[in-house]
Amino acid sequence: MHDKLELLKHLVIIPTYNEKENVAAIIEAVMDLGGMDVLIVDDGSPDGTATIVRDIQSKNKYTQQIHLIEREGKLGLGTAYIRGFKFGLEHGYDIINEMDADFSHPPKDLLRLRQTIMDGADVAIGSRYIHGGGFVNWSRLRIFISKGGSAYVRLMTKMPIKDPTAGFVAYSSTFLRSFDLDQVEFTGYGFQIEMKYIAYRLGFKLVEIPIIFKDRELGTSKMNISIINEAINGVLKLIRRDIQSYYKAQTTQKVA
Repeated sequence: MHDKLELLKHLVIIPTYNEKENVAAIIEAVMDLGGMDVLIVDDGSPDGTATIVRDIQSKNKYTQQIHLIEREGKLGLGTAYIRGFKFGLEHGYDIINEMDADFSHPPKDLLRLRQTIMDGADVAIGSRYIHGGGFVNWSRLRIFISKGGSAYVRLMTKMPIKDPTAGFVAYSSTFLRSFDLDQVEFTGYGFQIEMKYIAYRLGFKLVEIPIIFKDRELGTSKMNISIINEAINGVLKLIRRDIQSYYKAQTTQKVA
């Protein structure tokens, strides 16, 4: 297993917008785990987030493992991850991870997500809603809304996923290469639902592992009503969409 691990290339994508309080610490936390590279996709943060990353690149001993893509303006979470996926595939990464910059996703659990992919999953999901998962510093109202949203997604999509809106996810390159990334439509949190729905409908293996989700301590939350509306209304659009439209070609469908 150790030899196999050394052969795998693992990229952790961290989208940022005004994360100057967190970005240096989250990069260090991921680098300290070993065997992972980091890609920061920054949407023109006016607080200088990208400048901090460039400074780390110039001084850090892991400089060749820290990558930065700077985009002009706030273009959305989904498009940031799609850009990161394309970078990861172009550079030969085997496992490509989504992760927030604010430490709401425990960095140490990247190891468990990686192991889950190595054990045969195509999509490994850090889940708040399976046994052993949970929240820290969330209000009862916020938990109620979140759980209600997840129940709504499961009901509408028929996906057997307890946490379909989870944003702490690892993907195999095999899955990401199997469909046209440019066909992914949603840019906010609906993106998280869409990616899992694609994997589920195309016959890939999704596995949830429990995580404890901790609300951010520094910086400002990016959640707003338009993001929530996209996730709710987007599900209705998603389930009406012909799943074949995601394929690059019929020959890319996974063979059991």
